Amino acid sequence: MRRYTGGDGPETELPSGDVTEGVVRVGGTVRRPSQPQSPAVAAYLDHLERAGFDGAPRFLGRDDRGRDVLTFLDGAVAGSPPEPWAADDALLASVGALLRRLHDASEGFLAETGFAAPDGGVWRRDQVPVAVPVPDPEPELVCHLDVTPQNVVVRGGRAAGLIDFDLAGPGTRLLDAYNTAMHWVPLCAPEDVFPGWPAADRPARLRLLADAYGLDEADRRALPGLGVARCDNGRARMKASAELLGGGWARMWEEGVGDLILRRRAWLTENRKVLLDALLD
Repeated sequence: MRRYTGGDGPETELPSGDVTEGVVRVGGTVRRPSQPQSPAVAAYLDHLERAGFDGAPRFLGRDDRGRDVLTFLDGAVAGSPPEPWAADDALLASVGALLRRLHDASEGFLAETGFAAPDGGVWRRDQVPVAVPVPDPEPELVCHLDVTPQNVVVRGGRAAGLIDFDLAGPGTRLLDAYNTAMHWVPLCAPEDVFPGWPAADRPARLRLLADAYGLDEADRRALPGLGVARCDNGRARMKASAELLGGGWARMWEEGVGDLILRRRAWLTENRKVLLDALLD
C-alpha cells in the first residue's frame, strides 16, 4: 500500500455512514479508517482513474496514522433520511446516467482473474461467507453496489460523483442498477418511503432510472424478479454481518432492517406486474 506524503492539517468531521465512523476532511482530501477491503478498493479506484472516469475519488495512499487518503469530491450529499430535494426526477435520471458511465469505465477490470480481489486482498462481501437462498448471478464486472443518496455527490442538481466504495466488488450491471433503484426510487413498502418523497409514482420513477441508464428489454424483464431474490439474499447477509461483525451492522439489525427487507419483498411481489408494465410500456 503506497504512502501518502501530502501532510496533515485541521480536520473536519464528515457524516458517518451506517458502518464507517471516523471519516474526516483535511484540506482537499478525505481520511477514512482502513478496512480489510481497502487494497482492493484502491486498485478499483486506480482503474477508474486510468479509464478516465471523473465521478469517483482518487486514492492517494495511506497516511501516517494508517488511514486511507482520497480526494474530496465537492458538492451536496443527502442526509439520513434523504431530504425531499433528493427526490427530484432530473436528479434521479442523472444518477442512472452516472451509474452507466461507471459501469462502462469498469469493464475489463480484473476480468482475467475472475474478479478476484488483487494482491491477495478481499472484497467486503467475501469477509462474511453466508449460504444465500438464491445463487448470486455470475459476475460480469466490479461495481459500486451501494449507490445510496448518501453516496452520491450532487452539483447543480445533478449527480456528479460517487463516494464510499467500501461495498464495491464483483456483480452485474443489472444487480447494481437494481440496488440503486432500491434506494433512489425507492423500492420499498409505502410506510418505509423517506419522509417527503413521492410514494405514488414509483413505477414511473423506476422507468425513468431504467431509461437514463439504458437498460435493455431483457434486463427490464428480469429486474422485478431479481429484486425479490435480492431481498432473500440481502436479509441473510445483513443478519450474518450483524452477528459476525457487530458495530453498525448489529445496530441496523436491532433497528429492524430485517423486517424492512421483508416488507420490501412483499411489496415487490405484490407490485411485480405494475413495475414490469412501467418498465416495458
